Amino acid sequence: MNKKVIVIGGGLGGLSAAIRLRADGHDVLVLEKNERAGGKLNIREGEGYRFDTGPSILTMPWVLEQLFASAGKNLEDYMTLKRVEPQWRAKYEDGTELDVLGDLPNMLAQIDALSAEDKERFMRYVDYCRKQYELSLKSFYSRSITGISDMRQQHSLKELLAMDPLKTMAQKTEHYLRHPHLKQLFNFMIMYIGSSPYAAPAVLSQLIYVQMGLGIYYVEGGMYNIARGMLRLLIELGVEVRTNSEVLEVITENGMATGVRLDGETISCDLVVSNLEALPAHRSILSHHPQSAVQLTKLAKYAPTVSGHVMLLGVNRSYDSFKHHNFLFSKQPEREFHDMFVSKKPTSDPTVYVGISSKSDPSQAPSGKENWFVLTHVPPLREGESWATYQEAYRELVLDKLERMGAEHLRQHIEWEHQFLPDDIQALYGANGGSIYGIVTDRKLNGGFKIPSRSAIIGNLYFVGGSTHPGGGVPMVTLSGQLTADLIKEDLSKQAAI
Repeated sequence: MNKKVIVIGGGLGGLSAAIRLRADGHDVLVLEKNERAGGKLNIREGEGYRFDTGPSILTMPWVLEQLFASAGKNLEDYMTLKRVEPQWRAKYEDGTELDVLGDLPNMLAQIDALSAEDKERFMRYVDYCRKQYELSLKSFYSRSITGISDMRQQHSLKELLAMDPLKTMAQKTEHYLRHPHLKQLFNFMIMYIGSSPYAAPAVLSQLIYVQMGLGIYYVEGGMYNIARGMLRLLIELGVEVRTNSEVLEVITENGMATGVRLDGETISCDLVVSNLEALPAHRSILSHHPQSAVQLTKLAKYAPTVSGHVMLLGVNRSYDSFKHHNFLFSKQPEREFHDMFVSKKPTSDPTVYVGISSKSDPSQAPSGKENWFVLTHVPPLREGESWATYQEAYRELVLDKLERMGAEHLRQHIEWEHQFLPDDIQALYGANGGSIYGIVTDRKLNGGFKIPSRSAIIGNLYFVGGSTHPGGGVPMVTLSGQLTADLIKEDLSKQAAI
């Protein structure tokens, strides 16, 4: 039963799958094309400033605890998680500020001050979101799901109807809440998976409970310590992670993968797990396969999520009106989402995220200074398109907004800067159109489902990461590795029984 497995790509999905597969007794080799594993979770340093260049918020820490426990280890021996409170500071153009708190009495007091009629409505809303999360624990978070038939096997008809399959997330928010600032705030939590609340199914309202009920976390010393912890565990398990090792082709024979080809080297194996997104994989490492073109056509409904224009700013002062996590909201949320997801054009009034981890962890910036991670979501790149066309104009637009909404004279205080564009995300990580979160969750386009983890054209090839179930974001891609390992165990057991 023990197999020789090659994992292509050392993002969190690939590392997670490698841990689980090794814990299940397989021989595992991870091949990563870049100089450092971790995928979009990565690091950059300069002038004493330290930045996590990808994910900055951790939710659902139980996913990491479960992964390490599967190898007989305790998560706390590999990294230290710190709960962040307030979770966010929300800023609006009219001067309103609202701190999102896990502390429910204080959260309710803030809501009451903003909109008394929403105070009672809010509790019913959170309860609805909790029920969606608990329903998802039975299926979405427990096994690899490919479509509605899998859901029917895990749920009664009553439960499936309770998931409100005919409603969008925005429609349910509208049902419960009245104040436009509150509706905008909670709808925006769908951006944890890079989708639109006006198109995503109502079951994803659970993201409000995931944040407010379960909390959000930071990893002491920087979020990249998640990858460091996984890599340390893999070393202990005897798994080699080879960096600067780009896979050029998956070698196939009689419908099965028999190995991979690198520059000047071929490595044989019994099974392949690809952490490279499925669509880019079919265009590159699987392009030689006679069914690749047909498969790409079938996968067209799995459109990429938004990308991002990232500015890393070393700021030589502190701004007390900003917290660890901050969202500076647009004036017209429906127009913003329509621009990004329907028109697929850069919006003129984007919501801007500012992460300042030095607020919680002084080691991340020189004394008296701050490390600003500024993310603005933008449409994925079309084929042949470059974000360089918009880069300078968008930088000025974002800096204008930051200075207008509390970061007075910010430009004068930037002493170090680096930008990441959608082009970089696409080139570094093979992300489709520079997508940050894999596949967009769209009720009408793809039913809210992701690309199946099992390859449709190669019998022993599997996919992990943001384009596969359960989707994008640190906990989801980490869980994808675990659920795909479960799928592999299931398939190998069936083969052994034949």
